[in-house]
Amino acid sequence: LVMDLMDKLAYIFGQGLSNSFYPVPQRAIGVGSTFEGWSPHAEDIEYRVLVPLSPPPGHAFHLEPDTAGMLQRNFNVHVELLCTCTREQLGKDVLCFLHHPEEELRRQDPSLLHTLCTGSYLDVEKTVHWFNRFVRVAWLLLPQSRHWRLTLQPSSRSCKFQLSRDKETFTVEMIFGVRQGDSDIFVGSQPAEEGMPSTTWLETYAVAEAKFFRHISKQAPQDSWHCKCLQLLTCFLMGAGFSSYTLKTVVMHLLSTVPLTQWRRGHFRQRLMDILKYLHCSLQTKQLHHFVIGNERFPMEISLPSSFRVAEPPNLFQHLASSPDAHTKALQEYVRLLHR
Repeated sequence: LVMDLMDKLAYIFGQGLSNSFYPVPQRAIGVGSTFEGWSPHAEDIEYRVLVPLSPPPGHAFHLEPDTAGMLQRNFNVHVELLCTCTREQLGKDVLCFLHHPEEELRRQDPSLLHTLCTGSYLDVEKTVHWFNRFVRVAWLLLPQSRHWRLTLQPSSRSCKFQLSRDKETFTVEMIFGVRQGDSDIFVGSQPAEEGMPSTTWLETYAVAEAKFFRHISKQAPQDSWHCKCLQLLTCFLMGAGFSSYTLKTVVMHLLSTVPLTQWRRGHFRQRLMDILKYLHCSLQTKQLHHFVIGNERFPMEISLPSSFRVAEPPNLFQHLASSPDAHTKALQEYVRLLHR
C-alpha cells in the first residue's frame, strides 16, 4: 500500500509539474526497520521511505561537504544553472536561464534558485514545505483517499503523514535525498539537531543498509532468525541508553562474520549471546566501527562511493572514549539490559 501510494504520487507529480523547474522526485525507496524486517513496533507502525530528487532541466546539483572528520557528515546541495540553448534549438519549450533577458524569462516558471533555494543552495525546509502542499492537493486525486484519511503531521525536515481507516493506523515519513554520484549513498533531509541550518543535508546510509538486509535475506536459509534476534533485543532496549542503530550495527557486523546457516531457530540463543558479547566488548574498548564506511566486507553489488571501502571507519562510540561519565553510564545500562 505504501509503495503503491508513493508510485501514484510520483505519477501525479510528473503529470502536474512536468513544465516547472522544481526538483524531480524519483521512485521512493523503502528504508529503516519496517522495510528491513525487524521493526520492534507491534502497533503504530511507521514506514520510512527515501525519495531521491533529481535536478530539473537547466539545473545541476553539486554536493559540497561542510564538515570534515565528523561522525555524521553534512553537505550543502549547490544548485547551478546550465545552458539549455540546445534544447531550445531542438524545439523544446524551455528558455535558457543563462542566455535570455529577464523580461523574456518571465513567460516561464521561475528557476529552482528562486523557489526552493536559500542563496544558491537547496533548502531542506522550503523543499519539505513545498512537497507537503503538493501531497495535500494530490491526495484528493488518489483512489486511496476514498478509503483512508490522511493527516499531515508537523515536521520541518520530512514530509510526515498518518493514514487511518477504521481502527487501522500507520505513519509514513518521506525523507528527501540527493544521490552521491551513482552510488547507494545519499545526502538526506532526515531530522537533525536543533539549530542546524536549513541548507544542511545529512549523509545517510539508509538505502545501502536496506539493500544489505535484502542481500542477507536472499543468501540466508528461509527459516533464518537474524531479524527476530534484532527485533527482540531492540524491544528490550526501549528506555535503555542504547540506540536501535547501535544494536543494528552490531548485528550487521555479525551477519558478515557468522555463517548465515547458523542463524536458524536452533541457534537463536547462541546468536543472542553473541550480539550481547559483541556489544559488551565494544563498550569495554569504547569502539564500534561504522558498518558501511571503511568495511571491506560490505557486499560489492551494493554501490558505494569509491573512497568508502578504504576509508577509516568512524567510531560510533567516540563519545564514550571522550567522556568517562558517559562510558560508566553506558556500562551500567548494559548491566540493566542483561537483567532484563
